[in-house]
Amino acid sequence: MNKQGLLYTVLFSFLVSFVFVAVLAIVNGSTAEQVALNLRLQRQRAILSAMGREAETQQEIENAYADVEILEYNDTTLYRAQVAGRDIYAKEFVGAGLWGPIEGVLAVTGDFERAVGLEIVSHNETPGLGGRVAEEPFLSQFREERIVDDNIVVGGAGSGDEDRENGTVDAITGASRTSDGMRVILDRELSVLASLIGGNS
Repeated sequence: MNKQGLLYTVLFSFLVSFVFVAVLAIVNGSTAEQVALNLRLQRQRAILSAMGREAETQQEIENAYADVEILEYNDTTLYRAQVAGRDIYAKEFVGAGLWGPIEGVLAVTGDFERAVGLEIVSHNETPGLGGRVAEEPFLSQFREERIVDDNIVVGGAGSGDEDRENGTVDAITGASRTSDGMRVILDRELSVLASLIGGNS
C-alpha cells in the first residue's frame, strides 16, 4: 500500500483513533467505581467540614457521616448532626459565579443564630482572583459568624474583618462578580434555611 496515498492516511488515522478510544474506554470502565467513590467521599467530607467535623481518611469520613441525619423537605435536603453538643444543619447549594456554577455546603446552628461553616466543592472561577472563594481566608470568615436579619452580607474589603457579631464578611478583593455571586447564593440559601428551621426576623 502506498504510504503517501489518501487511503493509507485514512486507515492509519482510523486505526490510531480506534486504539486510543479503546484504551480510554477500558481505563474509564476500570476506574468508574473509584471515581464515583471519590466523588461521594468528597461530598460527604464537605458536608462534615461545613458542620465542624473534620475527617480525612475514607473510614473516618464514613464513620462520621453515619451520624448525619438526612432530612427531606419537599424538594430540599438538609443534613443534621450533633457537633460539640449543638444541633447543626447543613445544606448543599449550586449558584452562579462569574464563569460557571459554584457548588458548596453551608452549615448553621439549629437555633439559626450563627453560621458554622462554608465549604466550596467545585467552581470555575479565575485562579488567584475569584478562585479564592474556595480558599481558607474567605471560608474562615463564616465560622461562627452571627446571622443578622436572616442573612450574612458579603461586603466590601474591611467590612467583615474578624468581627463575628456583625453578620458581614469581606468580599474577595479584585473579584467583584464572584463576590456578588456569593452574596446572591448566601441570601437565597439562608432564606431557605430560615424558612425550614426558623429565622430570627
